[in-house]
Amino acid sequence: MWRVRFCLLTGFASLAAVALFVARSDAAPETIRLIAPGVWFREGDMEQGHCNNVIIEMKDYLVVIDANYPSGARGAMADCKRLSPKPVKYVFDTHHHGDHIYGNALWTQAGSTTIAFPGVAAEMKRFEPARWLAAVKSRPDVAELHRDAPEPPKQDISEPQYVLNDGQRKIEFLHFGWAHTRGDGFAYLPKEEVLCTGDAVVNGPHNATMDANIGNWPTVLRAAEKLKVKSVLPGHGVPGSRELITGQEQFMVELYKAVKAGVDQGKPVEDLQASVSLPVSVSNWVAEASLKRQIKDAYDEIKQGKPRGDLPQ
Repeated sequence: MWRVRFCLLTGFASLAAVALFVARSDAAPETIRLIAPGVWFREGDMEQGHCNNVIIEMKDYLVVIDANYPSGARGAMADCKRLSPKPVKYVFDTHHHGDHIYGNALWTQAGSTTIAFPGVAAEMKRFEPARWLAAVKSRPDVAELHRDAPEPPKQDISEPQYVLNDGQRKIEFLHFGWAHTRGDGFAYLPKEEVLCTGDAVVNGPHNATMDANIGNWPTVLRAAEKLKVKSVLPGHGVPGSRELITGQEQFMVELYKAVKAGVDQGKPVEDLQASVSLPVSVSNWVAEASLKRQIKDAYDEIKQGKPRGDLPQ
């Protein structure tokens, strides 16, 4: 297990020092920071493929946002035990990608219930076990589970809003539609004004669009923007303020607009990949390699008239 370094930042005062955009050299993988009393952000090690986790303390138990890869899950479990003697009752899978869900079996073996919106299990039925078997070949932490397929969430959230409220803390699990994936889920703490976004919002050039509805993504984020939010805890990258949502939204708007203009002019995708340049205002989300893939996915979505996630992989 990778050694976990702790960086416990106390109180809301620490949030004032958290800039919206932080250089990658300022990131601190596998560390914990306190976002609000009883709410911790665990930054994932992207070199290991890990997503971020959020640990939320309820009166008698903990809730964890995202199962992570198995190695990330083990690290998050160890951190939960250091932070609180309370058991992890629920693990909320924000979407179906392996870096957020392949650790499910470890959590349920430890007594937790994994929960998600129905689109998560539906997408797993489409893409698994092929993606799992590919991960077995490249990731020892997946291979050592000796499973033929990933474990789906144990419990579906059948309505677009599900609330946990034990009198001490309230968590709202929300589904606003198809953005990064068909099953995208958010976890919102209204009292603390904290929003956990999964990969519907990321801080940095970490947007994977192969299962996305790129044209609808801004619509989902506009719904999230209606919430009263001070702290945004993304699926990848460091925490930010609510401007992180508007920045992610604008990136998707600019990406789609630029590719649509090229399609309307009859340009081939290769020309767009060589020529599209997005505004500096969204540069936080842009990297050359990922932008080429995103342009191709947006191009396919526009040309086929279907969400990219509905097209052959």
